[in-house]
Parts: sequence; structure tokens; C-alpha cells
Amino acid sequence: MGDIQRTIMLGNEAIARGAYEAGVKVSAAYPGTPSTEISEALVQYKDAVYAEWSPNEKVATEVAIGASIAGVRAMACMKHVGLNVASDPMYTVSYMGVNAGLLLVVADDPGLYSSQNEQDTRMVARAAQVPVVEPSDSAEAKDFVKIAYELSEQFDRPFIMRTTTRLAHSQGMLELKPREEVADKEYVKDIRKTVMMPGNAKGRHVEIEKRNLELAEAANTLSINRVEMNDTKIGVITSGIPYMYVKEALPDASVLKLGMVNPLPKKLIADFASKVDTLYIVEELDPVIEEQVKSWGIQCIGKEIFTVQGEYSANMLRTAILGEKLELAKPAAAPMRPPILCPGCPHRSAYYVLNKLKMHAAGDIGCYTLGAVAPLSVVDTTICMGASISSLHGMEKAKGKEYIKNWVAVIGDSTFLHTGVNSLMNMIYNKSTGTVMILDNSTTGMTGHQDHAATGKTLQGDPTNAVCIPDLCRALGVKNVVEVNVFDIALLEKTIREETAKDEVSVIITKSPCVLLDKSKKPLYTAHADKCKKCGMCMKPGCPAMTKREDGTILIDDTMCTGCGLCKSLCKFDAIELVSGGAK
Repeated sequence: MGDIQRTIMLGNEAIARGAYEAGVKVSAAYPGTPSTEISEALVQYKDAVYAEWSPNEKVATEVAIGASIAGVRAMACMKHVGLNVASDPMYTVSYMGVNAGLLLVVADDPGLYSSQNEQDTRMVARAAQVPVVEPSDSAEAKDFVKIAYELSEQFDRPFIMRTTTRLAHSQGMLELKPREEVADKEYVKDIRKTVMMPGNAKGRHVEIEKRNLELAEAANTLSINRVEMNDTKIGVITSGIPYMYVKEALPDASVLKLGMVNPLPKKLIADFASKVDTLYIVEELDPVIEEQVKSWGIQCIGKEIFTVQGEYSANMLRTAILGEKLELAKPAAAPMRPPILCPGCPHRSAYYVLNKLKMHAAGDIGCYTLGAVAPLSVVDTTICMGASISSLHGMEKAKGKEYIKNWVAVIGDSTFLHTGVNSLMNMIYNKSTGTVMILDNSTTGMTGHQDHAATGKTLQGDPTNAVCIPDLCRALGVKNVVEVNVFDIALLEKTIREETAKDEVSVIITKSPCVLLDKSKKPLYTAHADKCKKCGMCMKPGCPAMTKREDGTILIDDTMCTGCGLCKSLCKFDAIELVSGGAK
């Protein structure tokens, strides 16, 4: 045998490696932090694995289901709120089962680092009766992918791998192994299994309940559920990243580490509980394990002393379980750093004009959500992907067309293709009025510049047909579709005034690429103190490259300026000059 090859990988990279080693042939995803890098890492194996960006998570899941039915191991990846979008096919494929192995990788976000809620995927999976595995480090992330596929095929069940922000973006050592070339499963037509009309679904429901009981029994002896007996005064049941905190804070405690968190190994848990004096359940977010254990009549301590919010830590466990009073240094009094749009961001120009016109915006999920904060302060609502258009329609139906003449819906190009298309269709179908602004920056910016169906390039880097967003809007029946250079603020202001005054649906598309897409260009502006009148007009958009000198005149940070020209267009005294490059 040759030398064992070891390397350090992020959790997301390890999941991609696990898919490669497990013989996965098809993967689909929509980018969403903290899951995005799984698909980006998977592209390095494109000779063996087909990977794509799908328009949304529902489509991605359906792609993976189709590949599984056809007989190859398949995967779909998403963040936790993406599972909501994918829940329709996910609930039904739970009844169908699989042909080849099927895995959904779902990344939760305890602590709300990049999300609008802290929902717990384990709760959703329990409702859908989908088994869940949860690794604790990069090595387990890779290995659990392979184990999940084996169990998926053995028990005819789709599986979820639950990961979290901490696991996705932390590094660990793992061993690289060769790809397992799994033979394609033969496709055999079986409409009782794959056509979920009511009569067939009733039969499949009985079958999956049987399979779930078999899997729950097998969970008692699975190697990924392991007991680490030490001092029996304290026993802890835990899983995932919290296992690491338990081992650091309570090195002498006995631990039942669960690799499968749905279904739970009841016999194993009961046996472990009988051997310890005091049993604790340590799990981030919801009391999923705790409530089941208590329902079995097993005494344990959980959310009575632990929070249901955010991430845990070793220090938290020391305080809660051991009662230690930790003398920790107070964090440095760092200045507040609220999130802000990048210098040169095209969204800033759009929001400046909307702010000037005293417009309200129904917002959406993306970089442009930052239009809610000062000094732009335009976005009034942010709910979920695509909700800007639908909620504006709801306002119109609630209060009438005159009420929303000082409102617009703002949505990005990737988000529009994700869920906004249906919402715009609904406005047209139900005879709404109102103005939708598609802030088209030619990328999925918030998650790190991924391509989508309108950029002309696939996840694997191949050129492809690019959806024409203006033509798509017209095809839906929108008569008023206007494309505007977002940095032409005079024209943008005129367009917004005209379109919001109409008693029809209007779509304004601000087509200006994200400034970070092309890092080779760097036009540069400078401010002349002798010409500056200290009026502050150029400061109103809140560009972080703009500061004031002690005397109140404007200073442009040449390390941050991207040459968008917004500040120059606002200066009436020619105090701002382009000194290198060319304006966009």
C-alpha cells in the first residue's frame, strides 16, 4: 500500500471530497452562505461529477431526485432557508424513497451570521420523516457523506446531512481516498413507487414508516453513534459541532456522540442514561433530541440551562454545567462597524435616488438589503427570496394603486430568477399596478459572485445561453420595461418618477455590473479641497471611500475608490475630478 495522503480542508471542501469519493455523479445547488463553497469545491472533480447552479433550491432538489431515479448517486446542497424552498419535493421524495443514493446537504446558521432566521433543519427533517446525519469536523463531514449514501440505498431513504456555519468554514485534517466507482442502478418502471398520486402515496406512507422503524433500530448499532465512557457523574448526549465544545469543557465526562440525529437510537440512549448520574443534552438551537429523550421518561437537563439561540461555546458549558465563574477579559471597545455597500456598488446609486424621491422599497434577499440602513434608509421590508414583488402586490390589493405610488419593489437579478419571476407573473395575472426595480449587477453577489441563468456561464465554467431578463419580463406581459444605467442619476430619477406614476405594472432594470467582478479596472477620483464648498452632497450616498478632512472638505480614499463617478455627478462645484482610468 502507498502512503496515506492527508490534507487540511474546510468542512465544505470535505463534503465535496466526500461526494467525489462516494461516487456521486450529479450535484445541483443554489448558492447560499454557509453552503456555497460545497459546489464551488466540487467543480474541481468535474471530470467525474456533473455540478450545476440551479435557479433555486426546489429545482436543485428535483434535479437530484431525477438523477437518483435514473440510477446514479446524486446530491443537492443549500442553506437552511433554502430547504423551505425545497420542502415540496423533499416531503414527497421521503415517501418515494430512492433508486440510487440521494443526499441533501443543508447548512444551518446558528448565530445568524448570514441569514434571516435560525431555523433548525432537524425539525423540518422530523416533520418530513427524512433521516439526518450530523458530522462534527471535516474528517467526519467527508466520511459521513459516504455513510449516508450507503444507508440511503440500504434503507431506501433520502438522507439529509446537517452542517452549520462553524463546521462549513472551519478546517480539519482528513485522509484522501480514491473515488468509489459505484455502478449505476438499473431503472425499473414502478409507478407505485414513483408516481405519488393519493392511492400510491398511501401505500408508500406505510412502507416508509416500516423503513423508519428499521433504521431507528439499526441506529442503535451504527458506528457513527458512539459511546465514550469516562467518569459517570456527568453524562452528555450531543452531536455536531457542540461535541467539540463538550470535549473541551468536560474532558472527563461520559459522552454519547450521535452521528445520526434522526431517527434517534432509543435503546442506546436509554442504556447510556442508565449508567450516568446526571444526564445533559447539549444541542444548538431547538431541543430536538431533548424533547424526544424526555418523552421516553428519561430524566435529563437541557434547555433549562442552555439557550435556544445562537452558537454554544466551551465557556458556556463550563458556566452552565460546572458552575464555574470565569474571569474573562472584556472585549476591546472596537468602534461599531455596521454593514455597508462596497465603494462603487451600483445599488448605492439606485438607493440614493430612491431616498431623494422619498420612496419606500419592499426589499429582498441580497446585497441590496443593505439599503435598509443609514444613510440610504430606503428598504422597509425583507422577508425571503422573491417576497419584494409579492408583498408589494399585497400592499396594492390592500390599500389600492394610489397607496403604492411612492413604493417600489427592489430585487436582484439572481433573486429575480430564483423566485421573483413567479411573483411578477402574479402581478400581471391579477391585474396589479406598481413598479419593480431589478437591480441587475450580473452576478449572485451576496454569496461571493456565483453565476446564474442570466450570466452566460455555468458553474463548471462553460459558456451557455444567457436568459434575457428584459425579454423575460415582456414575455410575462409587462408592457413597461425600461433599462437604465444606474449611474445616470438624472435619467434614473426621471424614469422612477414616470414609471411609479403609471397605473400599470412597470419594471425598471438597472443594468450595472458589480464593481468587484472586474478587478483589473480602477478609475480613480480625487477631491480638490480648494474647490470644495463643504455642502455634503457627495456624502449623502454613504460611500465608505468618502471622508472629511478636519476643515470639513472632502477626501477620497484612493485605496477604496473604484471610480463609479457617483460623487462627481452630485458635485455642482467641479471639486471632484477623474484622475486615472475612465468612468463607467
